[in-house]
Amino acid sequence: MTLPLTDQRIEALRNRLLAEKHELERRTQDNDHYGLANSYRDETGDLSAIDNHPGDAGTEMYERSKDLALLEREAFRLERIEAALARMASGEYGRCAACGSFIPAERLEAMPTAIYCREHEPMQEETRSRPIEEEFLNPPFGRTSLDERDDQNGFDGEDAWQIVESWGNSVTPAMAEGNDIDDYGNLSVEADENEGFVEPIESFLATDITGHDVSVVRNRAYHRYLSHREGDPLLEPDEWTDD
Repeated sequence: MTLPLTDQRIEALRNRLLAEKHELERRTQDNDHYGLANSYRDETGDLSAIDNHPGDAGTEMYERSKDLALLEREAFRLERIEAALARMASGEYGRCAACGSFIPAERLEAMPTAIYCREHEPMQEETRSRPIEEEFLNPPFGRTSLDERDDQNGFDGEDAWQIVESWGNSVTPAMAEGNDIDDYGNLSVEADENEGFVEPIESFLATDITGHDVSVVRNRAYHRYLSHREGDPLLEPDEWTDD
């Protein structure tokens, strides 16, 4: 049975909306807009937070994000209440703003801010919009990734990330994607990629300014080259032994 939307019922709904509106405004004012009236500097206790790592102010950043979400929710609720009160003043309350049909009184009792019938309530529509940042982040490293271009082999976004990542991240060998990683130095993207040379032999062969006299620099790369038996085993026959 549908209840009639009488003047007395509308007046009761108006009183409910006004009471909720006053409560929302009072709560927002009493807590300084959920703490947003305080500066970030006051929350951290520092004269300036510019030189601080974001992790050092993690709690404050979390609380500030939560305050923003709470304030946004209250602002949205106030907007709905004021829209319903405005429709009461104009005599349009109780009719769907989309199709003009009467909204059941039971729906208005449950949700006095309703200005749409159930079929046209915008909140029922699932949003398909995506953050604009996704257009920049796809493909990986966004528009700065040039690996897919045949005419580009210079420094790009992926190379920049590799340099930053080489200084450390939150990954450990136990949580790494590979199952054969036992060194923190091998956790970065393409950690085994050669830097400054293409072939391993180029990292320990040296020449003079004329390019005629070739010498071998017995560095770590040289010993790794021999132990892995890469390339020509006759590089230095006197140093090569078979067990």
